[in-house]
Amino acid sequence: MKNILVFGAGRSSCTLIQYLTEHARQFGWKITVADSGEKYAGENAKMHYRKVDVTDEPARDREVRMADLVISMLPARFHPLVAQSCVKFSKNLFTASYESKELKAFEDEVNKKGLFFLNECGLDPGLDHMSAMKLIDRIKTEGHDLQSFESFTGGLVAPESDNNPWHYKFSWNPRNVVLAGQDGPAKFIQNGKYKYIPYNRLFRRTELIEIENYGLFEGYANRDSLKYIEKYNLQGIPTIYRGTFRRPGFCRAWNVFVQLGATDDSYIMENSENMTNREFINSFLYYHPTDSVELKLYHYMHIDQDSDIIQKLKWLGIFSNTKIGLKQATPAQIMEHILKPKWQLQPGDKDMVVMWHKFVYRDKDSGIPMNLTSSLAVTGDNDIHTAMAKTVGLPLAVAVKLFLTGKMNLTGMHIPTDRLIYEPVLAELEKHGIGFREKLEEDVPEE
Repeated sequence: MKNILVFGAGRSSCTLIQYLTEHARQFGWKITVADSGEKYAGENAKMHYRKVDVTDEPARDREVRMADLVISMLPARFHPLVAQSCVKFSKNLFTASYESKELKAFEDEVNKKGLFFLNECGLDPGLDHMSAMKLIDRIKTEGHDLQSFESFTGGLVAPESDNNPWHYKFSWNPRNVVLAGQDGPAKFIQNGKYKYIPYNRLFRRTELIEIENYGLFEGYANRDSLKYIEKYNLQGIPTIYRGTFRRPGFCRAWNVFVQLGATDDSYIMENSENMTNREFINSFLYYHPTDSVELKLYHYMHIDQDSDIIQKLKWLGIFSNTKIGLKQATPAQIMEHILKPKWQLQPGDKDMVVMWHKFVYRDKDSGIPMNLTSSLAVTGDNDIHTAMAKTVGLPLAVAVKLFLTGKMNLTGMHIPTDRLIYEPVLAELEKHGIGFREKLEEDVPEE
C-alpha cells in the first residue's frame, strides 16, 4: 500500500483529494490529509485527517516519515518546510506552486538521493506550461520559425453567475487579487524590443481579446514574461508576453484603487478598526470643507459623471458608513475586507477558468505567417467544486497517479515542460473535460 500525504485542505484541494480517494481502492493507496484547520469534511475509509501545524517540525516530520509521496497544497511560503522534511526522509514531493529559489536550494540533495520533486503542476503555473510546450514542441518539430508567443489566464465568474457590474468574483486567494502586479514591473518582449510596465500603469496598458463562444476579455501583463524564454527554450523569439484575463472595464475601474494607494500593503493605517469604508477612501483624498468624498474622488481621478466606473465603485459600497473593524490593518487588507462580501461566490455560484495561447510562426515551406490559437474554458460545478479547484488540483493529482503507477519514471527537480510529463497528463485531463481547442489561420497584420 502506498501512503499519500496531502498538506493543505483549502479551497483548491477538494478536487485533488476527491480524485485520489476515488482511485485509492484500485491502486492500493492510503490518503492522509494534514491541515491546521477544522476536520476535512470528506473523510472516508481511504482518506484520514490529521490536524497538523506545518511549522511544528516534529509533527511535520512524523507525518512525512510515514508517507511514500507528499503533496503540498499549502500557501507557497510553507513549501520549503515540507521540502526540508521530504529531503530528510527521502520522500518525493509534488506542488502546484512556483518553483521558488528556496525550493531550488534543495535540488542538489534531491538529485543525490534520486528523488522526484515536481513543482508548478497546477493551473497557472501548470496547465499553461503543458499546453504551451505541447504546441511549441510541435511547431519546432515541424520546422517552422516561431515569431511570437502570447498567453493569458483568468479565474473569473461563469456567465450564468455573473450578476455584478465588475463581472468578477473571487475563485482563489483574495489577497493575491488585491496585491496583483506589485512584485516588480511587468517585463516582456514585443517585436524584439524589451518593454516594462510599472505597477502604476499596469491596469491602463491592456488589450482586448475575443475568444469564440466566450466573448471579449481584457488582458494585462503578468509579472516577468522574460523568464519563460529559458523555461520554454525560446531564445531569440521576437515577442513573448504573458498576461491575466478580466472582463472589459474591470482594469480601468481597479486602477482607481491603485492610483489612490488603496492596494498598498507596506504600512499600517492609524485607527483602522474605527474607520468606515467612506473614511478609508477619504483618507487618500485632499481636504475640502464642503466637497463630498464622491466628488473629490471623481475630480482627483478625472472620472466623468456618466462613466460606468462610478456604478462599479458605488456597488462595492466604498462610500458607505459601514465600519471596517480591522485592527492594525494595511490599506490592502482593508481593501480585501471591503471586497470579500461583494465578490464572494454565493451558494450555487459557478466560476470559470479561461486560458488562451497565441502563436505566430512562419510556415517552413511557404514562408506565410500563420496564427495558431489554443483556448480552454472550464466551468465549475458550484461554489465548492470550482473550476479553479479542478484546474489546480486535477493536473497535480493525475501527475501523482502517473508517477505512482510507473508511467512517469523521472528523478530530479522538474516543472511540467518535459514531454514525458505533459503528454500523459494532458491526455488524461481531456477525459475529465479539461481540453484545449485549436484554431489555425493565416496571420493578418492589424491595420
